[in-house]
Amino acid sequence: MKSIKWGIIGCGDVTELKSGPAFNKVPNSSLQAVMRRDGEKAKDYALRHGVPTWYDDAQQLIDDPEVNAIYIATPPAQHEAYSLMAFAAGKPVYVEKPMTLNAESAIRMKDAALSTGIKLSIAHYRREQPLFLKIKELLEEEEIGLVRLVQLKMFQPALSNQMTDPATNWRLDPAISGGGLFHDLAPHQLDLMVFFFGEWLSASGLAINQSGIGIADDLVSGQIAFKNGVVFNGSWCFTVSEQDKTDLCEIIGSAGKISFQVFGHQVTVTKDGQAKVYDFKPLQHVQQPMIEKVTAYFLGLAENPCSAEEAILSMQLMDRFTEKP
Repeated sequence: MKSIKWGIIGCGDVTELKSGPAFNKVPNSSLQAVMRRDGEKAKDYALRHGVPTWYDDAQQLIDDPEVNAIYIATPPAQHEAYSLMAFAAGKPVYVEKPMTLNAESAIRMKDAALSTGIKLSIAHYRREQPLFLKIKELLEEEEIGLVRLVQLKMFQPALSNQMTDPATNWRLDPAISGGGLFHDLAPHQLDLMVFFFGEWLSASGLAINQSGIGIADDLVSGQIAFKNGVVFNGSWCFTVSEQDKTDLCEIIGSAGKISFQVFGHQVTVTKDGQAKVYDFKPLQHVQQPMIEKVTAYFLGLAENPCSAEEAILSMQLMDRFTEKP
């Protein structure tokens, strides 16, 4: 292949700005077709974004001879099935996070990619954003000495009654999303921990539906011991007051600490009583740097920016944190 002609399965809200337009903005890449089960919405998306072809059937998009790579942006429950369909057609897959419902399903996807020889990359796109590349650089340069522990807090206010209804918010239906808001947000955070610190030795946690609202767990706590000795403690709660809303990750080392918001635009390094702040401009399309790397990977010009093996590590962490006794 000299260029990647993408087909999107699931052209919903996440593709409107975060990813969709970026496929036409990176080198050797274009958006050829989109699919959504609601054909009118697929047609509307195609017209608004200047996409040549639209479908209401995934197999038809996969079989389109003008499409040579597939981006799967459906809810997680459909990721495995659509990936297998694309592999069967010999087309590489870029799949949204979380990779799928659970680690068992993710392993099946990885094995299918290996057995067919088809490339698979996972959309843990924060790995390629300048802010998180800067944090990785600071860690590798031991700017805060040797890392001892990580403390992460993600607290959000409770959603309205309408938004907690799984019938209107699929993210809160474990059968479709794998869990609640934890399964929507934690993949970003836990993959960054894998990106920064590598493989882990042990992990455990607990998850409960503390408020009794809806059917998904709304409080999760987890601990990780990484092979390099770093210890992680994380807490997620989605029923706090507005004034207690928090997005904070602190990486604490022997000579200082790095503080940042996973969903923010600033990094602070504190050492010797002094704080140095790095500011980053918001990206218009948050997935564009990742899409550029995945395109290069599919063309044989770069390494995989996030392999299935790497994504499985964070899938396993989510499983460990949320498994029931």
